[in-house]
Amino acid sequence: MSSQLPGVFQSVAPTLDRYGYAAVLLMVGLEGVGIVLPGQLTLVAAGIFAGAGHLNLVLVLIAGFLAAVVGDNTGYAIGRFGGRELVLRFGRYVFFTEKRLAATERFFERRGETVVVLGRFVDGLRQASGIAAGLAEMGWRRYSTYNALGSAIWVCAWVLAGYLAGNHIVGLYAWFQHYEKYVLAALVVVVVAALAGWLIKRRASQQAA
Repeated sequence: MSSQLPGVFQSVAPTLDRYGYAAVLLMVGLEGVGIVLPGQLTLVAAGIFAGAGHLNLVLVLIAGFLAAVVGDNTGYAIGRFGGRELVLRFGRYVFFTEKRLAATERFFERRGETVVVLGRFVDGLRQASGIAAGLAEMGWRRYSTYNALGSAIWVCAWVLAGYLAGNHIVGLYAWFQHYEKYVLAALVVVVVAALAGWLIKRRASQQAA
């Protein structure tokens, strides 16, 4: 199966071919701790494998979600309890630089919840958002709620994209990487609008009561 994967997905195909669900758990989970790995590519490739009948779609989705949540929460714990000094001391060994952390922290200060929910779609934010949330001392319950939502959206989006698009995924993935800022901006608008609508309805129902 690995030789049949298109384009950029050839880089993760042999590992996925050999280790299956374990490869999804490892790649996605370690990426959440801040290690630069092709977790997103692995999810898409796993979706293609599932579409071809080599993996079970439901198990791929479960493995991806669990790995994302556990990895991100591990990153959160490292940031929260280890502090900035520990993160920078060991981060350089996995290409987690001070510049990358600083950029994530600046963005996190302005849009913390948005980073947690949608940051998984952006390289750099995906690896650093959990650690940045811990360093910012964001409440764990609040973080874990938004993180679970973001992980579910991210995993479902890319696994199903690979599952449904098959060999056409190369063009779709290249398009997303080129326009990802605009796509994410549109997603932010949709999420904010939906949240605002929900709050307005909730307030109206409370006043009516």
